[in-house]
Amino acid sequence: MNLKEKLGKQIQLVRKKHGVTQEQLGKIIGLDPKSISKIEKGKNYPSPDTLDAMAKGLDVSVYEFFLFEETQSVELMKNEIKNAIERDHKTLMYLYHMLKVM
Repeated sequence: MNLKEKLGKQIQLVRKKHGVTQEQLGKIIGLDPKSISKIEKGKNYPSPDTLDAMAKGLDVSVYEFFLFEETQSVELMKNEIKNAIERDHKTLMYLYHMLKVM
């Protein structure tokens, strides 16, 4: 499972934990439920603004979207981030913007 899929799965878990449907979350944050579905399926990354809006709409910290179920060592996480950045310039820009929002 890649990072996009892990993030999407975690967003879905947090949303369901709070008893909110995709439609309800969409109304709260002004996003089409189909877009939320694509994010949760790991087809699209949420923008930093969308991620922030989702967190506020669910009354959680953005950090909770990155608490993946499996435990990973810090070194493994660093390597995954490093590899993702090296593979794709867009990933680097995305992560940079995410950090600025946090």
